[in-house]
Amino acid sequence: MKKTKLVAAFILFLAIGININAQIKNKPSKNTNTMSLEKTKQSIQGEWKSIAPEIRPSALKNEDGTLKPFYLSRHFKYNADDTFELEIINYADAFGKLALAKMLIKGHVEWKGAHSIADGAQKVDFTADTAYEVTPLHPGFLDILNKMAVNGFSHWELNVPQSIFKKSFVPFGLAEGQVFKEYDLIYLHHDMLFWGARNIDGRGFDTEANRPTNLQIPMERQK
Repeated sequence: MKKTKLVAAFILFLAIGININAQIKNKPSKNTNTMSLEKTKQSIQGEWKSIAPEIRPSALKNEDGTLKPFYLSRHFKYNADDTFELEIINYADAFGKLALAKMLIKGHVEWKGAHSIADGAQKVDFTADTAYEVTPLHPGFLDILNKMAVNGFSHWELNVPQSIFKKSFVPFGLAEGQVFKEYDLIYLHHDMLFWGARNIDGRGFDTEANRPTNLQIPMERQK
């Protein structure tokens, strides 16, 4: 009898789920895209910074299978010609007291149309086709680089940047000749700049299928 009730409950659960999915698909979108693409591009010109140290799920795992946290801060600059600069500081701790490395990425933004997460949100592709530099800021990370990033590089030193542009860079999983690219989103709201929230399973934004569907912690405009 109990087994019959469990089966019936499971079937009801599936039916409810299917019905909800159907309602979501048939529900008209509220995204009227009131902020046009040109208005968005004009409004985000300038510099933006993280409000505080942020956290992401990384692709690396702990011994128990859980994802390692990735702590960072961002400094982003967008120009009228669709070029950008992004500086990322990676930290060992949640409060950003111990910096491990700095990444400087320069490239172009491609606008791919409206994103349905919010009115005025836009799909964007960030392509690091101009420059990509890494600077070790901690002896521990320096030691990793001098073991894993040897071919094509000078001896790594603290606070000295080296270009990894189109080079094989094992720590980041980049292959020779590869240009780093992310399929992301941009949303401007009350003078706060949102990008896409990282996938909770650690997947990067490396394909259209992995483009984010929700908003990340915003950056604030620098006056």
